[in-house]
Amino acid sequence: MEFENLIVEKLKKVNEEFVTETSDFRGDFTIIVPAEHILKVAEILKNDDELSFDLIEDVTAIDWARRKNRFTVVYHVFSLKNNFRLRIKVNLEGDEVESVASVWAGANWYERETFDMYGIKFLNHPDLRRMYMPEEFQYYPLRKDFPLQGIPGSLPLPEKNEQDEQKY
Repeated sequence: MEFENLIVEKLKKVNEEFVTETSDFRGDFTIIVPAEHILKVAEILKNDDELSFDLIEDVTAIDWARRKNRFTVVYHVFSLKNNFRLRIKVNLEGDEVESVASVWAGANWYERETFDMYGIKFLNHPDLRRMYMPEEFQYYPLRKDFPLQGIPGSLPLPEKNEQDEQKY
């Protein structure tokens, strides 16, 4: 619990508002950061010599559907020096948050994936475009309001080819 306290202490020393809540569940330590502070918090976590969170492992989101703050962006970062994994959550009032790709280059692809699946826009991202879905596709498949079986006719599928079927 010492390292968890050090993380919160260092962040709050810079700005008391950087961490609004913490939780520790089964060894997974989480801090909740206001959206407007995520970039500065990321810079501190990475560049502080004691903390040294030099690896971003994932960026994803949660669609709460009916909550006031519909989306939560979740960052998983790791400190190789301290062998410590940290989860950072950011509750969004809309669907936009500052990109952390300028801090952790590896966030580039994770943010693109989150944009493609949830429609969350990462401001100042170096190349925010879709990864899986076509650019003209106007829906976001992991949003709660997206139908389980998709939207008929929204995405043209390839024609069935008998020769391809015989290969399998």
